[in-house]
Amino acid sequence: MSRDVRTLTREKPKPDEAATRLPPLHREIRERPPDEDDRRARAPRVVHMSSVHVAHDNRILLKECASLAAAGHETVLIVAHERDEQYHGVRLRAVKPAGGRLGRVTGTAWRVFRAALAERADLYHLHVPELLPWGLVLRLVTRRPVIFDVHEDFSTALHVAPYLPRGLGRLAGPLYRLGELLAVRGLSAVVIAERYYARWLPEAVPVLNYPRRDAFAGIEEALPQGGRQPPRHPRLLYTGNLSADRGALGLAALAAALPEGGALHCLGRCPADLAAAMRKRCPDPHRLVMEGVGAPLPFERILEAYGQSWTAGLALFEDTPHSREKEVTKIFEYMAAGLPVVASGFPVWRELVEGNEVGLCVTPGDTPAALAAVARLAADPALARAMGERGRRLVRERYNWESQAANLLSLYERLLADRQALRPRQSYPALQPTRT
Repeated sequence: MSRDVRTLTREKPKPDEAATRLPPLHREIRERPPDEDDRRARAPRVVHMSSVHVAHDNRILLKECASLAAAGHETVLIVAHERDEQYHGVRLRAVKPAGGRLGRVTGTAWRVFRAALAERADLYHLHVPELLPWGLVLRLVTRRPVIFDVHEDFSTALHVAPYLPRGLGRLAGPLYRLGELLAVRGLSAVVIAERYYARWLPEAVPVLNYPRRDAFAGIEEALPQGGRQPPRHPRLLYTGNLSADRGALGLAALAAALPEGGALHCLGRCPADLAAAMRKRCPDPHRLVMEGVGAPLPFERILEAYGQSWTAGLALFEDTPHSREKEVTKIFEYMAAGLPVVASGFPVWRELVEGNEVGLCVTPGDTPAALAAVARLAADPALARAMGERGRRLVRERYNWESQAANLLSLYERLLADRQALRPRQSYPALQPTRT
């Protein structure tokens, strides 16, 4: 990592408050008005790149890119998508996805790189490890700042990767960690989505994945006088991607054990084979309701669900090295929505959930304990309401995206400070991507 980035976290001048204001989440995607063209032409052009994420990814588009566009940057997001779009000044540039995992790592990543190079940006921001080699090429060829955004602890994620044999996953994890550390030395900066990543990336800038206050403000405003009414029967919510290590089969077992009239709703992408395994444990579609089988679910749908009446939000992950120290986004979103949380009792989670009195923790994989926690909240609406209100207040005051947008904008301000001294865009290599 270059020397000028090592002081990034020492001084963080607070950006103007108006710069961190985000556009409303629910406004329709629309074309940028023509009268903005001159202003955009003078603004720094920043390009975000992913060969994996969906176009409307919650962190990349709805938080980071939206914040940068609101702050006046000409913001481009290059992703595998079916069409080009505009989202409040963020230009989505689509590339054709390649088939299969290997095709994504090679073909899609190559197309994303070519499109990024053609943009001749003032700064590049990578979101997946498979783009790291191309990020090094961009840094070498363009001399522009390149940021790597670490969304996951990929080293421990490989331990539980379903596409790798267990022994190979344990070997691949340390090898990946070594490769990541070597690669980021050639980049301009690293951004981390969770605090504990700083143990091996001590110079990284934390931009934590907290909820947007404005996204959840409508839920609070729509609540009736006296707050949300509790459901008559236990009604549980799980949001986000489903996998075995995220407790998918345990959730199905919990749904099957709920009392008559109870239901567990899972909203998020779930592989079809995993959904079938969950159905074997809980065949009743009224007890286990699943949205997002085989396909991603728009965040707007998840946000709509947050406004409904629930007994609790669930984060019952299995005990794996990848889970133990994570601060998963769903817990903060449950808090933002005013829902009490029932979570696995990892020390970090217990400190967050029970330490702040926003929910209950249980032993990972212990379905009877999870059922007892749900029963306690269902039997004591006053307790559940108090936990939900504490969570909502903590998000308003501390655990919110607006505080993290300030860190991101401060980093960009530093990296772009001397952009006028760099080579003009016209001198970039004229490598035009094939439009796909």
